[in-house]
Amino acid sequence: MLKRRFPIHLFPLKSIQSNISLAFSLLILAAIVLTSLVSFQVSVTTVEKNSKGYIEEIIKQVNLNIQSYVDNMENISLLALTNKDVKYYISDNSFISAEDRRTYEKQISDLFQSILYTRKDIASIMVFGYNGRFVSDRRITSLNPNTDLQEQEWYQMARAAGGKSVVTAPHVQSLIKNEYRWVVSLSRELKSTDGITAEGVFLVDLNLNVINDICSNINLGKKGYVFIVDKNGNIVYHPRQQLIDSHLKTEQITDVLQASSGDSFIVDNEEGKRIYSIQDTNFGWRIVGVANTDDLITSKDDLRNSIILYSLYGLVIPVLISIWLSHRLLMPIKELQSDMKQVEKGNFNIQTEIRQMNEIGQLGRSFNLMVSRTKFLMEETIQNQENKRKSELLLLQSQINPHFLYNTLDSIVWMAEQKQHEEVVLMTSALAKLFRASITKDQELVPIQVEIEHITNYLLIQKMRYNDELNYVIDIDDDIHSYKTLKILLQPLVENAIYHGIRNMYGMDDGVITIRGRQSGDQVVFEVEDNGHGMTPEQQGRLLLNNDGDSRTQGIGIRNVNERIKLYFGHEYGIQIKSEIEEGTCITITIPKLD
Repeated sequence: MLKRRFPIHLFPLKSIQSNISLAFSLLILAAIVLTSLVSFQVSVTTVEKNSKGYIEEIIKQVNLNIQSYVDNMENISLLALTNKDVKYYISDNSFISAEDRRTYEKQISDLFQSILYTRKDIASIMVFGYNGRFVSDRRITSLNPNTDLQEQEWYQMARAAGGKSVVTAPHVQSLIKNEYRWVVSLSRELKSTDGITAEGVFLVDLNLNVINDICSNINLGKKGYVFIVDKNGNIVYHPRQQLIDSHLKTEQITDVLQASSGDSFIVDNEEGKRIYSIQDTNFGWRIVGVANTDDLITSKDDLRNSIILYSLYGLVIPVLISIWLSHRLLMPIKELQSDMKQVEKGNFNIQTEIRQMNEIGQLGRSFNLMVSRTKFLMEETIQNQENKRKSELLLLQSQINPHFLYNTLDSIVWMAEQKQHEEVVLMTSALAKLFRASITKDQELVPIQVEIEHITNYLLIQKMRYNDELNYVIDIDDDIHSYKTLKILLQPLVENAIYHGIRNMYGMDDGVITIRGRQSGDQVVFEVEDNGHGMTPEQQGRLLLNNDGDSRTQGIGIRNVNERIKLYFGHEYGIQIKSEIEEGTCITITIPKLD
């Protein structure tokens, strides 16, 4: 068994919580003593650098909020993309009746209304089909006759995007008669089921005040703010839009467009020293945060006097001590985590050696008990399943078809009455050999030569029963006779060929059963073929899923032969059936070549 040794604890306390509390108490005490010796904690340069990071994090959060909101709008478009009523309504199906059309419009409108009930920030939801059909979140909607749908920017962008979502800059939405709203539009082209044919455009209008609410609540100091531009430099949102429109205020649009996402730059002009931080969205907007450094940095002289002491004592030493203590305290957890990963990989022989009975020690004890119990249950389950499987196979092998035995004995009695002594001896001997092979349990694998003798005895009995009308050919290569195979492998297949293939043929003497055997690479391949009635594909499937299905043939069955092969040799081996109606059936058996 693998053993893990926990390191010696730094503090002689049984509770790990007590150890952590003591360690951090010492750190806090050291930090208080050190910070009391300095007049302030940061320098001008450090604060400016931290301010950039602070602004970047805020702008990232704004970006995430806006991106999350647009993603929610895009999820709404996915409802239309996958809704079967919407797809059927805008598809090119001219045979839809007027009544059906009103029904679909009501169902779709109800769907859109249910979305608007939970999303008060959405102005409208509409779908425009290329087949001329239109439906919105309102039961009665009148389009503005003076607005050309195909001239709309959102419509053109959606068609050009080929199924991807696009977001426009703020604009006045004039689609609805006597209604003009300042919105941002998300649109996408809807595809048919084949994913190729375009069938319409889906539109969601977002009230612009949502973006204003997101951006106006950001605190970047007294003079700081957030604004948004699109990829062409057009301002999407600015808290001082009126000053921008009247040219009383300008922004560094060129520098913003040239900067990369995540970059920051500083501008020093008549408005003061300002930090610009830029973040890109994945739909073409740039979110810019602007903060005045005078709002973020105060008491420059005090900061300048305290930077050296703070850097040396207030930062470096506590950080180093914290890292060292954390490493020492967390080492037992990491060791236990490593043991758990070994169990995840299937190694149930691992055990963790426990040195102290604190919280981690108790966890390790529970872990050891769990691993031991799991290993025991897995081994028990595997053994039970194996024993059950072997018992089922032994039971199957010991079965004797009573109909076959009855008919054979009846034939022997009849031949005895007819004074056919040689035939009686021959059939009785073949029957004895056949049942001797069926009931022996000493070996599951036998030489192919033994299997050939077994099937020969079986066919001899059947041929004598049917008054020599049964024709068969055994063509098995001599060079595979010494290889091993499962015993009683061919009899169920030959039995199936007789009872279901050729017995009911008109003139049974026209039916022929052919048994072939050959080696193919590292495999041995048997074929049992008949020229009987054949089977449909459904019958072939049922043959491997169920027993033969005929009350007269209660032998091991083709399905069980297939299961025996897969159990002993693996799932890559087994039975394949090829059959055609009125052409016959060929069953192929593949097993490995075993000496």
